[in-house]
Amino acid sequence: MDLLSAARDVREMAYAPYSNFKVGAAIRTPSGEVFQGVNVENVAYPEGTCAEAGAIAAMVAAGYTEIAEVAVIADAPLPVTPCGGCRQKLREFAKSDVKVTMATTAGETLVMTMGELLPGAFTQEHIDEG
Repeated sequence: MDLLSAARDVREMAYAPYSNFKVGAAIRTPSGEVFQGVNVENVAYPEGTCAEAGAIAAMVAAGYTEIAEVAVIADAPLPVTPCGGCRQKLREFAKSDVKVTMATTAGETLVMTMGELLPGAFTQEHIDEG
């Protein structure tokens, strides 16, 4: 399954009645399983959830804990990077060399690694007792 197509397909299901800014995300595990997520807004704006967080939750609920690739798509003039919180969430399950493809619905793409998106990430190594 093409990961960007999976993100594009699910994006239409986003619940964004306040901003009308629909985002779709898809993540692939090393074994090839694909999980999708959409943003879900709430009238209390900070209580909404991002598409990346939804995809991660679906992946974890299915018993997986590693991300091999990420795709995110939104209807914006430029490719939209995951927000800071989602970068940290993604990094929890993805190594720094994991490819993240960000795209617009018009077809423009930007590809970066997790390490480029979140250099110096806070990881488990920071809290391990030595």
